[in-house]
Amino acid sequence: MLTPYRVLDLTDNRAALGPMILADLGADVIKIEPHGGSSERADIAHFAAYNRNKRSVSLDLDGTEGRESFLQLAAGAGFLFENAHPGAMAARGLGFDDLIAVNPRLVYVSISPFGQDGPYAAHLATDLTLAAMSGMVALTGDADRPPLRISVPQTWLHASAESAVAALVAHQRRLQTGEGQYVDVSVQAAAFWTLLNAMTAHATQGYDFERNGTAVALSTISLKVLFECSDGYTIIAPNLVLAVVLPWMIAEGLAPESWLTEEDWPRYFERVLTGQPVSHSVDEVTDRVEAFTRRHTKRELFERGLPYGAFFAPVSTIPDLLALEHLKSGRYWRSMSLPGGEVARVPGPFVRFSQTPMAEPLQFPVPGEANEAILTATARAPAAGTAPAGRHPFSGLPFASLKVADFSWVVVGPLTAKYLADHGATTVRVESSVRPDILRRSGPYKDGIIGANRSQYFGAFNTSKLSLSIDLKQPAGREVARRLVAWADVLLESFTQGTMRDLGLDYETVQQINPGIIMVSTCLMGQGGPPGLAGYGFHAAAISGFPELTGWPDRPPSGPWAAYTDTIANRFLAASIMAALDHRRRTGEGQYIDQAQMESALHFLAPEVIEYQISGVVPARCGNDSHHAAPHNVYPCLGADEWCAIAVESDEQWRALLHAMGEPGWAAVPLLATLAGRLERRRQIDEQIAAWTEGLERYELMRRLQAAGVPAGAVQRSSDLLIDPQLEHLHFFRRLLHPEMGEVPYEGHQFCIRGYDSGPRSPAPCLGEHSVQVLRDILGMSDEEIAEAVSAGALV
Repeated sequence: MLTPYRVLDLTDNRAALGPMILADLGADVIKIEPHGGSSERADIAHFAAYNRNKRSVSLDLDGTEGRESFLQLAAGAGFLFENAHPGAMAARGLGFDDLIAVNPRLVYVSISPFGQDGPYAAHLATDLTLAAMSGMVALTGDADRPPLRISVPQTWLHASAESAVAALVAHQRRLQTGEGQYVDVSVQAAAFWTLLNAMTAHATQGYDFERNGTAVALSTISLKVLFECSDGYTIIAPNLVLAVVLPWMIAEGLAPESWLTEEDWPRYFERVLTGQPVSHSVDEVTDRVEAFTRRHTKRELFERGLPYGAFFAPVSTIPDLLALEHLKSGRYWRSMSLPGGEVARVPGPFVRFSQTPMAEPLQFPVPGEANEAILTATARAPAAGTAPAGRHPFSGLPFASLKVADFSWVVVGPLTAKYLADHGATTVRVESSVRPDILRRSGPYKDGIIGANRSQYFGAFNTSKLSLSIDLKQPAGREVARRLVAWADVLLESFTQGTMRDLGLDYETVQQINPGIIMVSTCLMGQGGPPGLAGYGFHAAAISGFPELTGWPDRPPSGPWAAYTDTIANRFLAASIMAALDHRRRTGEGQYIDQAQMESALHFLAPEVIEYQISGVVPARCGNDSHHAAPHNVYPCLGADEWCAIAVESDEQWRALLHAMGEPGWAAVPLLATLAGRLERRRQIDEQIAAWTEGLERYELMRRLQAAGVPAGAVQRSSDLLIDPQLEHLHFFRRLLHPEMGEVPYEGHQFCIRGYDSGPRSPAPCLGEHSVQVLRDILGMSDEEIAEAVSAGALV
């Protein structure tokens, strides 16, 4: 897929996933390490998780010989990734401006907590403080306790996965300009995108969404989705399973038989969401459902529901994941030999390609193993595809010549297509007023007024697109769809397995219409998953194991927010599509891409999966605690429900914190001078720090601790992030004029490319806003043909 390209990887474990994605896509990734190997290898599980299929070269970058060898490597590289502190690489003479003199067509990718410059660029940051500053913490946890992070580090993973996408967008721009590209990826901005419908909630509806356990905030209600089982928990969407489960509940005496006729159950939740009267309250219905689930194991519910298309998603532990039949069959897990002699199962392909399978076998790189093979060879010529200036006319937008037919809905598919649309692709969003995208029926709504064109949940993921509203159940509608297929370079769909075949749009048929097309299917468990299985991102999050790792140890899971895995899967899919497009540009070969969203998401738990196999320790939710830092928590500040995250990762930072607190007497205990002692007394330390912070304003506290050299970050909500000075510096939010909502803020991208505006280009479309325009100007239909299509019921 990306075999012509060499990638230099100078990242540490926090950001190593980005280069690994390119390695899995076939690039030659060279891990640059000091002699003897990186100290990060001590964390075998983490290093193994994100450095597979890379080759190790050991160099002393501060020595004359090592520096010369590195510059020779850089001269022939296509990409370079680094996540040093802002300015650190430039200070060593190895920044973008230095290396571009050696290789004028290099794509140089920097990943940092807040970006390379701006008011927070120099801030010390940890996973906890970045989760606080990005808004993740404010939305996670129970309302009666402090807000939380996910118990295992996640923020850098979002940014490092995003860095692979950013690199390939920059590569596409390089193809047009013939010039090197500098890419600046912000962890804060990447983690912000996990907020989903809460991102611009305050500006849209006038108030913030707040943490509420695992409940999903929709338009008029927060919908309970976590239900207790006899041996754990299951996550369900009651609207999808109620019609199936109700007869079972009646048979077990948990609901009266009269319920069968007292309510139109298939439309029950639709009426609730639109404020219509119902015969039984949501609380009553969900209480009855939970009385049923408590009688059964999570696996029993999962297996019982499958034949009926009812998805009871078990909240998996790591051992559950390794035992899951769908993954265990050999379809997914891959074996890797570790340095200690163990062989561990590790997450396998994040997507499946019909023509260019992903790189195997999985290799754990030995320090310096490739020195002789690489350093003694002549430096590779600039990678194929890095066209010299003038070879292609510069259009201004990387994907300006690309044509995308976006048949997907909800989040993963539309958000993936949004990458292409915002970067210039002509993207037609195929919709239907008969069955609108569920996001059009979910808040936040502009000014709180419900309407199909007033949801900014939909708006966030559909910028820069054209909306074509057709009825695919009608022959005339399917004929329009086939015309769109013939026009498109990329077809993207996210329906339940088998739906496209039923519509006559399976890959075999599509390929006959358009042999060079890249067709993409994305759904919860992929095309090889259980037939007819339908669900949302919170189902995938459950079966992938994230709720089990979010919350308090003495309570049920309390997060993550909404459809968390939807914010992971799209990054892997976007990078895969861009790699497939580059492959097609070089070979003319189209192909089919199949994504199981849960399999992509499991890469964010790869270290935990590997560590369990090494040590036997089952990771579990632990509030805000860390095994490697103390104090490490979110502390109350002045005002109602205001908080600040503080994370002390070294004895030096502990001493700095005590100095900022005025050298309190309670801390003058030798035991607290060491991490082990602080971990032992962490609850007492938390109480003392909370007593100090509760009288301080959160941003003032953050500034004071940052100035003292202590990682700290205010817990921010949507209303805070809309005026966050760092995001303002990055020109992150874009105010665009929507036909019905008026001017509203749209979220920008998580990376900046020097000299380029990444968009979005235009607001999300109204339903069917461009139908006639698409038929006439894109598909070339005459007025008579359009009239015939309308009369035949093609447009709805």
